[in-house]
Amino acid sequence: MYRRMLLALPGAAFAQAAHPLAPGGRIRVGVGIAPVMSAFWASRGPDGAPRGTAVELARALARDIGATLDLVTFNSSSEVVDAVAEARLDVSFVPMDADRARRVGVGPNYYLSVSTLGVLPAAGITRVEEANRAGLTIVGVQGTTTLRSAERAFPRAQFLAAIGVPQALEWMREGRAQAVALGLESLQTLLPQVPGLRIAEGHFHALGTAIIVPPGRPEQLAAATAWIEAAKANGTVRRALDAGGISGDVAPAGSRFTA
Repeated sequence: MYRRMLLALPGAAFAQAAHPLAPGGRIRVGVGIAPVMSAFWASRGPDGAPRGTAVELARALARDIGATLDLVTFNSSSEVVDAVAEARLDVSFVPMDADRARRVGVGPNYYLSVSTLGVLPAAGITRVEEANRAGLTIVGVQGTTTLRSAERAFPRAQFLAAIGVPQALEWMREGRAQAVALGLESLQTLLPQVPGLRIAEGHFHALGTAIIVPPGRPEQLAAATAWIEAAKANGTVRRALDAGGISGDVAPAGSRFTA
């Protein structure tokens, strides 16, 4: 399920020439919605409008190319990737892995992060490497790089795939799972929402969050690559991360996903 929101940006109506990322004068960008923000996840403000790093990047991109932003919200990063792969979106910003890299055009990373486990006392573990055991149920968000990585890292554990972060947290509160697999920044913010939840020591996956475009469109990919590298250099990405409460460093110039 997704929701569409049109954001008219200053100057968008006066674009003088078509841009590869917005040939019709509009640019469709997808973002994932969750209770907390991360380099990928956006959340809704008091007015219901999406806010966060990916939203700020989408706005900056539309402003820089003189296009009207069509912001589309989704429940998960996998839904965003599906929409880009099917060319229902022009650009998005998502965590990358090999499965996604085969389906979309992948530009540079703008942020590097790690995925880890939030655990309840019932899990009986303190470190991530202790999670590979029978009898432990781990919940993650369906179709995400984090859940796929957790399944590879902990083959003896049982897994539940939630539709989105809210459902994953609800299942933790209900006791259906004893651990939740998410990005570290998200978990740090979510701790108060699940009584007894704490972050296990270590991590099971390191990943980059990158700009992506539909597959088979080299001109669009070149334009997206040039824009995100410029945005890293001129402070746009830093400001977007700050808006999402992300204190980690901007990914280095040239940082890209490698299989």
